[in-house]
Amino acid sequence: MKTAYIVKGYRTAVGKAPKGLFRFKRPDELAAETIEHMLKDLPQLDKTRIDDVIVGNAMPEAEQGLNMARLISLMGLKIEDVPGVTVNRYCASGLETIGIATAKIQAGMADCIIAGGAESMSYIPMGGYKPTPDYGVAKEGNEDYYWGMGLTAEAVANQFKVSREDQDEFAYNSHMKAIKAIKEGKFNDQIVPIDVEQVYVDENGKKASKKYTVDTDEGPRPDTNTAVLNKLRPVFAAGGSVTAGNSSQMSDGAAFVLVMSEEMVKELNLEPIARLVNYAAAGVEPRIMGIGPVKAIPKALKQAGMKLEDIELIELNEAFASQSLAVIRELGLNQEIVNVNGGAIALGHPLGCTGAKLSVQLFDEMRKRKNKYGMVTMCVGTGQGAAGIFEFLN
Repeated sequence: MKTAYIVKGYRTAVGKAPKGLFRFKRPDELAAETIEHMLKDLPQLDKTRIDDVIVGNAMPEAEQGLNMARLISLMGLKIEDVPGVTVNRYCASGLETIGIATAKIQAGMADCIIAGGAESMSYIPMGGYKPTPDYGVAKEGNEDYYWGMGLTAEAVANQFKVSREDQDEFAYNSHMKAIKAIKEGKFNDQIVPIDVEQVYVDENGKKASKKYTVDTDEGPRPDTNTAVLNKLRPVFAAGGSVTAGNSSQMSDGAAFVLVMSEEMVKELNLEPIARLVNYAAAGVEPRIMGIGPVKAIPKALKQAGMKLEDIELIELNEAFASQSLAVIRELGLNQEIVNVNGGAIALGHPLGCTGAKLSVQLFDEMRKRKNKYGMVTMCVGTGQGAAGIFEFLN
């Protein structure tokens, strides 16, 4: 079996949706510009030798439809030679693509693949424009197949006894860690600056535009505190505990890595930064989808022949504070190594991008801490979990 290495990785900043800084930027443009930036670091790579562009996306319709990955390949590489395929495992899509790229290279089916994800919740809302549940299936007692994510977060809070106070404190800490990380420039090396043009009608009724650059995550709130969070009303269930403040933010963003065979790495005299040791997905009850990592993490560790104690850094997607805390408690995760620079409650959750985004963040922080093994994990809609174990090399 061949060895697959990750040699580069970048992400955009994450914009708030639907009225944030990226609301005027299409997701395919975000992705293409991220890839273009990444390849500037590799002038020795002949782009025609890239075997595929694999893009994760959770809501592949409208501006994210038409096999967006192929369009991103054309736009970002500016050649016709490289195909593209769009992959959907909801919130794990971006991590799934890294798993697919690694497996294809290990199997000898490719030598060089761009993998990652892109999502604009400003353009395509959660659930898409026309969600169409099978009401016959739902009437058979399976209505939780189609529950909104907020209801599943309430179910997790109730079943695993996660209090409102604990959820709000977790959310507050996410913001504080993210703000500290931004102030210290922790994300600077991983973020691709993106230029945006806003076109609008001015006070005289004439077309006007202004340009700006986005290079900082938009979500963290320095003015938040637990008192403010405690006052927010539950938004998914009467008398519930899940609020907008202790849930992840709707977001826009893109992130990509370049996965390459050992033979090509040596030929181009590159230094790999990481390798995917193992990737696993698992199924759980849809009504408590938030505990997905509780099954996915042990599965990934077992397949890798590793123990939880081997993992030195964890990026756990904060879909909701309730599910994050339930996962941490059920598995006994060391909170000192989980989301050390904040999580999705503060930094945002651009669905299909998130798995790749968290991977890029993980590599950067592992480099600074001189860690060897790290993990990216998340819950996934309709009752799934995913986990990827990475070895940092550089």
